[in-house]
Amino acid sequence: MSTHARPLAVWLASAPDSQLAMLFEARGVRSDVAWLDFFDAAEALLEPASIERMLPRLTLAEATALHRAATGQGTSGETEPLAESLLALALLRPDGTPAPPVADAVATRELPQIAETVSTSPASEEAHAHSAERAFTSVGALADVLLLARESPLALLTSGILAAGEKRRMADAGLPVEILDDLVALAATAALITTIQRQVRLTSVGEAWLRLAAAERWAGLAEAFRAALPRGLRTASGGWLPVPLWAHQHPWDPSWNERSATLIERARLLGLIADGGAEPMWASSLREGAPADAAALQQMLPTEVDRIFLQNDLSAIAPGPLASALDVRLRGIAARESAAQASSYRFTAESVSHALAAGETAASILEFLGELSLTGIPQPLEYLVTQTAQRHGLVRVFTDAETGRTRVTSVDATLLDAVGVDQVLRPLGLTRESGGLSSRVGRDTVYWALTDARYPASIVGSDGRPQVVDRNPAPPEESAAAASYDSLVARLRAQQGPDADAAWLDRELEAAVRAKAVLLIEIAMPDGSTRELQLEASGLGGGRLRGRDRAADVERTLPVKSIRSAKVVSPSTSSGTDG
Repeated sequence: MSTHARPLAVWLASAPDSQLAMLFEARGVRSDVAWLDFFDAAEALLEPASIERMLPRLTLAEATALHRAATGQGTSGETEPLAESLLALALLRPDGTPAPPVADAVATRELPQIAETVSTSPASEEAHAHSAERAFTSVGALADVLLLARESPLALLTSGILAAGEKRRMADAGLPVEILDDLVALAATAALITTIQRQVRLTSVGEAWLRLAAAERWAGLAEAFRAALPRGLRTASGGWLPVPLWAHQHPWDPSWNERSATLIERARLLGLIADGGAEPMWASSLREGAPADAAALQQMLPTEVDRIFLQNDLSAIAPGPLASALDVRLRGIAARESAAQASSYRFTAESVSHALAAGETAASILEFLGELSLTGIPQPLEYLVTQTAQRHGLVRVFTDAETGRTRVTSVDATLLDAVGVDQVLRPLGLTRESGGLSSRVGRDTVYWALTDARYPASIVGSDGRPQVVDRNPAPPEESAAAASYDSLVARLRAQQGPDADAAWLDRELEAAVRAKAVLLIEIAMPDGSTRELQLEASGLGGGRLRGRDRAADVERTLPVKSIRSAKVVSPSTSSGTDG
């Protein structure tokens, strides 16, 4: 037991509950930790392992202030606010000095030597153009990733990066594989996606983001990126420090070099850093803490179009980047074949069936294409849509109200026979019943299996009407619940007595008894004088300390309330303590 814990325990006991909760959260304390009182808390916070876990989280300014205090340089007027911050982290004592365990941990650590002033240079015209193009490419590629995640969840490795199979699929779709993991991380930061059981799923926020204009998409990503930056990179105004300083801002974090390089690369992908580390004009407002201003970036982005050319070969050509909302809906009806300044799309029976399954109708598809087309709707395309719509729903899937089994029916007996003998559908265990097929497998699973096998299936509700079922619905939004320290603080408060000195003495005596230590005890005598005894502690209970008086070689029992101080002079398993 360390005497260094006592001042911290007293400070903890006097701190407001809210400050204790913030301290415990900052130090990574579990809410169910088995502390009994503030002395336990103080000792745990001053353990070398706990200190070593906290030091990497310190910013450069905090680390410098702590290093100055640990090396006896004290605090200046500039570092006084930092001293308050370090006190709140239980790394400094109220007198501005670190406890010896903290000083020992800091003594061997070094601080980087950096220039006192670093300026941010504006980007050249050419660098502006490159940054705008990079931002446009990144935003577009991320939209493609989200659309793929909407179709089917993306698999992740245990390390949190995309699986190789997913990257191959995206490479085949023309996406830049080398930036995909960074794009996924940016999407997660902006809450566009969520990870459930190592699968990336689109959220409702991501669904809404897909329908924003390119500049608005960029602004949302840039502001989310800034909000998620580590403390060491943030300024008091809510912006960020000049990028050349980023590499030094968490000097005692061994992983910081790699982490800061990753953040710089993501900022570069968003067009917030230009070639050579210069700053584009649209990044300055974000750096200063203001909302993202995409006006300057918008001027350098390709102009979005809202019309396409529909052709007789069942393809569509957009003469420029198609407006986001239109592109998302069109890609729900047609497969995009190429993405560039002019994108191309192709309509197939499968793509139209997909749109019908998602809730479109022949009328809604033709109306949308009619509004979008500069050339009208070619007859082959109109024929494809109407014929596919007529076949859609020939196979009906529903739950039998009496048996609870899934039923598959169709007015086309030949088509139903084909379903019943299809080897691809064998896992469904379809069996013949009067008027159709039956399966123990759930309705939605049967429906999607039929759809994947390219049967014109539809789900029918209890009212007999077709239903639209989202194969990969966006998960419900859940706010991350912060750890509650209410019960822990209440438990510590319950053991908080009015006399901290007496409580500390009890702990010292208990530790001495456990260690069978020899104590130098100062005891108050009835006549007001004091006397020192060397006592080999052997027991404590009923408000009395028992032990052998080495000088007189007799057993003594001393009332604890008469003991003024106790100091271990010959410990067996504990270090010396002062009471």
